[in-house]
Amino acid sequence: MRRLIALSLSLLLLSLNACALLPNRDPLNVNVVGFEPLPSQDMEVRFAVKIRVQNPNETAIDYNGVALDLEVNGQPLASGVSDQMGTIARFSDTVLTVPVSVSAFSVLRQTLGLSQTQTLNNMPYVLRGKLAGGLFGTLRFVDSGKLSLPGPTFTPR
Repeated sequence: MRRLIALSLSLLLLSLNACALLPNRDPLNVNVVGFEPLPSQDMEVRFAVKIRVQNPNETAIDYNGVALDLEVNGQPLASGVSDQMGTIARFSDTVLTVPVSVSAFSVLRQTLGLSQTQTLNNMPYVLRGKLAGGLFGTLRFVDSGKLSLPGPTFTPR
C-alpha cells in the first residue's frame, strides 16, 4: 500500500514539474478581417473567413490545422476547419483563410431571431477557434465585435 502511495505521489510531482517546463505564452490576438463568398451546395452557404493572427510572443508558433466556430446574435451560425500548416514568427502576424459552412437551418434560426426592424448590420458576433499544434501546442482564441456589412453606396447627381 505504501508503495502505491509513494508511486502516486511521485507521478503527481513529475506531472507538476512537467507543467513548469511548458513555455509561458501570451494569448494570440485574433481579428476578423474579411468574409468572401465561396461556391455553395444545396442547402448550405459557404464563405471564407479571413482572420489576422498576431503572435506577441518571443518564440514562433507552429500550427498544423485551424478550426473556427462563428456565433452571431448569440446563436451558432457557421463552423469550419482547414488543414493548413505554417509558422507565425515571433512578434509578427499573418492572415489565415478558413472556409466555413452555414446550414439552411442556421440561416432560418438567425432570421427568426431578428425583429422586423433589425438588420444584419451591427449584430454582435463571437468567433472561437484554435490553432492546432500537437499535444501541448494547441492555442485557443476568441474574437468578438459587431458585424459591419457594406451597404449600398449612394452617389448624388
